[in-house]
Amino acid sequence: MHKIPVTVITGFLGAGKTTLVRHLLQNNQGRRIAVLVNEFGEMGIDGELLRDCQVCDEEENPQSNIVELNNGCLCCTVQEEFYPTIQELLKRREQIDCILIETSGLALPKPLIQAFRWHEIRNGATVDGVVTVVDAQALAAGTLVGDLEALEAQRQADPNLEHETPIEELFEDQLACADLVVLTKTDLADETDLNKVREWLQKELPSGVKVVAGHQGEIEPDVLLGFNAAVEDNLESRPSHHDTEEEHEHDDEINSVQVICDRAIAPKPLIEKLQHLVQQQEIYRIKGFVSVPNKPMRLVLQGVGNRFDSFYDRLWTAEEPRQTRLVFIGRELDRAQIEKAILQN
Repeated sequence: MHKIPVTVITGFLGAGKTTLVRHLLQNNQGRRIAVLVNEFGEMGIDGELLRDCQVCDEEENPQSNIVELNNGCLCCTVQEEFYPTIQELLKRREQIDCILIETSGLALPKPLIQAFRWHEIRNGATVDGVVTVVDAQALAAGTLVGDLEALEAQRQADPNLEHETPIEELFEDQLACADLVVLTKTDLADETDLNKVREWLQKELPSGVKVVAGHQGEIEPDVLLGFNAAVEDNLESRPSHHDTEEEHEHDDEINSVQVICDRAIAPKPLIEKLQHLVQQQEIYRIKGFVSVPNKPMRLVLQGVGNRFDSFYDRLWTAEEPRQTRLVFIGRELDRAQIEKAILQN
């Protein structure tokens, strides 16, 4: 029996992983693709967006194409939910050409890949390649790793620096594991900053790893698939910060808060409140759906830092409640404060 190639899509919060996967599904060129989504937070926002990309309408059960692991960091629970999920997909290997795994923005890619060394999995699937999605605008602004030039000078002075924040270590581990880097939001940064970002990335990336620009996730499938890297067999060449740790200690202060509101909310004042809120609390990511007054369509809202994007994706159905549902991901977030800040008139 042939092995199913698996492509892991990783990247920091809000980098554009879901947009990339949606575009790939909509332009699959006849490939039968199974998708696993590792969500942070109980509401499956990303999984729901993928289900609504209108490429699964011919399936008897469209919901079965998306498997959401609603457990935060995948490497903590890979032996709990990931294993039975992959086992179920392997039973359908003759119906599947490839598998995409979109990791949570807070997940380390390497522990996930190590699972493909298990005898029960490696006989049926192989990690074809790892694609790391990077937000060009955020990186140019120093949102993730600080000022690029200052960071480079600091590392030149001390190559054994051990004072990175967990977020910086995570970002570096995602780069170290990459077979390809997709640079998103390039239209939001000028050419000078983009050149700095590319130069910095090439210094951080393993030799031979390419950086390609992908506006709105529009990358040809042949670029994203078919690396034939068998990543699980050469993990030693992809070092990470956690290789010498017996157990991976997570930052327990990172949490998610869900806010659900039954009334319609106007987008402009809502975004203004959210922009004010991110200045008061350490919020890494905001994503969800908004019920807009007098609008029959659902508004998708996504925020990273002080930047917010929104678009109407589809009509509300008669069976679903017209609710505003938002997930906030950050450090030591207070639900009561968030609800008060955005729901008060």
